[in-house]
Amino acid sequence: MKFLIVGFGSIGRRHFHNLLALGETDIILLRSLKSNLDTEELKNFQIVTSIEDALSLKPDAVIIANPTSLHLEIAIPAAKAGCHLFFEKPISSSMDGLEALHQALQLGGGIAVTGFQFRFHPGLVKIKQFVQEKKIGEVISARAHWGEYLPNWHPWEDHRKSYSARKDLGGGVILTLSHPIDYLKWIFGPVSSVWAYHRAINHLEIDVEGSAEIGLAFSIGVIGSVHVNYIQRPGRHDLEIVGDKGTIKWDNSDGIVHLFQSETNQWESFSPPSGFERNDLFVAEMKNFINVIQKNALPVCSLEDGIDVQRIVDAAYLSHKERKFISLD
Repeated sequence: MKFLIVGFGSIGRRHFHNLLALGETDIILLRSLKSNLDTEELKNFQIVTSIEDALSLKPDAVIIANPTSLHLEIAIPAAKAGCHLFFEKPISSSMDGLEALHQALQLGGGIAVTGFQFRFHPGLVKIKQFVQEKKIGEVISARAHWGEYLPNWHPWEDHRKSYSARKDLGGGVILTLSHPIDYLKWIFGPVSSVWAYHRAINHLEIDVEGSAEIGLAFSIGVIGSVHVNYIQRPGRHDLEIVGDKGTIKWDNSDGIVHLFQSETNQWESFSPPSGFERNDLFVAEMKNFINVIQKNALPVCSLEDGIDVQRIVDAAYLSHKERKFISLD
């Protein structure tokens, strides 16, 4: 297959290397040429600067890894041209334009998936299994916490100019760190209502929210909450699920799942496979995309999954603005 990668920031570069590792070498790059990253490795690959030029080369699949607010500018014409789409999360910066995307996909006949790579984390897969098997009985509540100091993310660039920090590029901590919203919905099913509050962090000198608290009421009765921030040092990303017969804990720093069951009154620990590393998640999601295109698998994270997260994020912003619960039913 011929792949088009749109954007060559850190995530576009990661997908480039992972495609090569998977044996895919027919790769075109659509670039703004504004990246600070070394691009010597691209000297043998074709680079274009417009979507029209890119589509004239007939790519089969498009990896959309440019800034969030620009996703649909690429996705809609690519879908009309019959390309399969891999959206680096989130799908877009709002729900606007998603109906046009659906129409374009229907016209072109391509398949679209969303890149929420934590669905491939062996620890979270194990947790989903435990919840389905009622290892801790009826789940009552779940809380995810993710905080990282934004200026440390990409030391080679001014954090204030990154897409994560700019409203015009679809930044903000709720959108950028929306993974917990996705994996909680993946584990517990549909969200019925949302409430949220967020705030700026003046220290960061950015024009988007830097910290947020989001409440999620799931249709099955679970009460969920997500805390995200751009300021925490040292960084922290973890999950705790409380049931009426036990507790599950997971920490992304080591990937270990801890299970406490009241009937045994003790903790058990489940580690990731030997040699597991973060990039395995990105390789796994790209393998799934290729298998979906080849009709050998179903999407682990579909376009509709990504749109569901977008809907929840939009509801969180609306809840903060209007100071009320937002129903999604």
